[in-house]
Amino acid sequence: MRILLTGGCGFIGSAVVRHLIRHTGHRVLNVDCMTYAASEATVAEVAGDERYRFANASIVDNADMRRLFDAYQPDAVMHLAAESHVDRSIDGPGVFIQTNVVGTYSLLEAARSYWNGLSPERRKDFRFHHISTDEVFGHLGPSDPPFTETTPYDPRSPYSASKASSDHLVRAWHHTYGLPTFVTNTTNNYGIWHFPEKLIPLVTINAIEGKELPVYGKGENIRDWLFVEDHAEALVRAVECGQPGETYAIGARQPRTNLQVVRTICATLDELRPDPAGPRERLIRFVTDRPGHDFRYEIDPLHAETALGWKARHGFEDGIRRTVQWYLDHRSWWEEIRACRHAGQRLGTKA
Repeated sequence: MRILLTGGCGFIGSAVVRHLIRHTGHRVLNVDCMTYAASEATVAEVAGDERYRFANASIVDNADMRRLFDAYQPDAVMHLAAESHVDRSIDGPGVFIQTNVVGTYSLLEAARSYWNGLSPERRKDFRFHHISTDEVFGHLGPSDPPFTETTPYDPRSPYSASKASSDHLVRAWHHTYGLPTFVTNTTNNYGIWHFPEKLIPLVTINAIEGKELPVYGKGENIRDWLFVEDHAEALVRAVECGQPGETYAIGARQPRTNLQVVRTICATLDELRPDPAGPRERLIRFVTDRPGHDFRYEIDPLHAETALGWKARHGFEDGIRRTVQWYLDHRSWWEEIRACRHAGQRLGTKA
C-alpha cells in the first residue's frame, strides 16, 4: 500500500511512520510543513529506507497537495497534520482554524479530485483516514460513562472546536461525494519524541532539571492515557481494514488524574535517577487552572478493539518508565528545543 501521511514529523505522525517502515511492507510519503513542533530527528532512523519519502509542504496549499497526489499515486491517506496544543489555541486560535479546518478542507478536495480519476477498483479500495481526538466530545463528569463512537459532539476549546469541524468535513465528504473516509478519535497520547510543552514531557524534563512541576488547579482533572506506539499500531490497523463512513474510538482504559500522572513520573525518575535533594514530589506546585479546563476524558475502545483486532500493549506505569528513560537518554534533543523553541513557559492564560 502507498500511503500519503500528513504531519509525519510530529509526535504521533512520526510514531506511525516508524511503525509503517519497521513493521509493515507499506510505502509512505511523509508530508509535513515543519512547524515549531516538528522534528526531522523523529524519523531519522527510517529516513534512509527506500519505502520512505518526504515532502516539505503545507496541507493548506491545495495546488501543492494535488501535485503530490498526482506524483505519488497513493492508495490511502492518513491525515495527522494538526495544531494540537490546547493552551496555544487559547492564546492564538487563528492558526488552529487555518491548519485544522482549512487545511483539512484543502486535503479533502485534493483527495477527491485524485480519487475521481482512479480506476473503479482503485476507487473502491482507496481510504481517507482522518485522525482526531476525544476532546471533540466535550467533557465527562465523575460518574459519566466513557465516550463512544456515538457520543454527541460538545467541543469546549478552540483546539477541540477546530478538530470537531474537521471531523464533520471528513464525514460530509463521504456522505456528499462518496469519498471513502473514516475517522478515528483517541485519548491523550504520551511517549518518546513528545514536544516538551505537553504535561508528561514538560513535567519529566522539569523534574530531571530539578525545576518546579506545575499542576493546574488541584490536579483532579482526569485523562485516559495511551502510549503512542500502541496508538500507531491501531492507526495502521485502521488504514488497512477501516470501513468508509465508520468511526473508531481508540483508547487504553488507563485513566489517571493529572496529579497521579505527575506523581508517577516523580517516583519513576526517583528510581531511575535519584536526586540527592530528595524525592521529586517536593517540586509539585499547584497553579491557576487553565481557562475552560475540561474535567475528564475517557474512551470505551471496545468497538475499535473488536473491529481492528487491536488492544493497547503497554500499561501506564510501564509506558511512563519507557518515556522517562527515553528523556534521560535523549537530553540533547530536548535541550535544543528548550534553548531555541520552547523554554517550558506557561501558555494559555489569555482568556
